[in-house]
Amino acid sequence: LVRRLRAFRCPVIAAVNGVAAGAGANIALACDIVIAARSARFLELFSNLGLVPDCGGTWFLPRTIGTARAKALALLAEPLSAERAEEWGLIWRICEDEMLLTEAKAMAARLASKPILGLTLIKQALEASATNDLSDQLDLERDLQREAGKDPGYIERVHAFMAKR
Repeated sequence: LVRRLRAFRCPVIAAVNGVAAGAGANIALACDIVIAARSARFLELFSNLGLVPDCGGTWFLPRTIGTARAKALALLAEPLSAERAEEWGLIWRICEDEMLLTEAKAMAARLASKPILGLTLIKQALEASATNDLSDQLDLERDLQREAGKDPGYIERVHAFMAKR
């Protein structure tokens, strides 16, 4: 599931309501954008069970919040509030509980209105940046920009932008 989420062409939004524990927390982290209800909690409970974080938890956590925080979350199994998750950069945004689904749908509609090729190429570039050095990343950006510029709707979107439409 995590591999499929990461390979999906379109952006994937996770809307976390309640407690995202163990694999649930890590599957949310596999998504491109994570929003959470104010009451949401994230819990890496594996150490309580004598297990190792799965579904990419040991990969996502250190890259997202740093090694020290990742180790403490994984080893201590203490719940992390939505507020702290937002402060640490683990999630994009918090919204009021009753607005979570509305916010997620609005975000999905906003993304759906954008050119899919551009979104796909942005995801590709951001994923590659984890292992590329700056020179390789600049080359990749150049190549992807060329590909994006060949999109049939590109010229019209530039004209619309310039005309402030």
